Amino acid sequence: MIALFVPAMIAAAAPQSFHAGPVFPAYGQIATVDSDMPLPASTVLKVAFEVSDQAKPGTINRGLDSVARFINMNVAAGLAEKNVRVAIVVHGKAGIDLLQQKAYAARTDGAANANAMLIDQLTAHGVEIYLCGQSAAGLGIAKQDVLPTVKMALSAMTAFALLQQQGYSVNPF
Repeated sequence: MIALFVPAMIAAAAPQSFHAGPVFPAYGQIATVDSDMPLPASTVLKVAFEVSDQAKPGTINRGLDSVARFINMNVAAGLAEKNVRVAIVVHGKAGIDLLQQKAYAARTDGAANANAMLIDQLTAHGVEIYLCGQSAAGLGIAKQDVLPTVKMALSAMTAFALLQQQGYSVNPF
């Protein structure tokens, strides 16, 4: 009985250690960490994230929120926002989370796309978001149904290859 209680207590306490970040206060909550890995202020990060899992209708996509967290935590740790360059490559069913409201609602029993505001904020801060064209075709997603700040790529594979040629590392998560 105690063994079940302790993990529940730890899980319930964990969110209290997280707080709003400096770039996206409403998204990507962060924890302050006493890190043993130096992060010089001159560091430039260029990272491509992969998002393939669709969020439950009407909720924020965890992969998109993780990008906000990545930017928030690195800026909070002392990097200039301009030195944290991020691209997101979306494929699979996560493509639905990139749809404009009318198209999103048609696929999710009328739910509101909770990701639209986050996507607008991410792209306003320089994040490039690419939708895999092959996934879009497979899901029947037309380019005009995608949020206007999202770009269509030939494929996720091609997008990652091109981003790596531009110096982006691929996030392992």
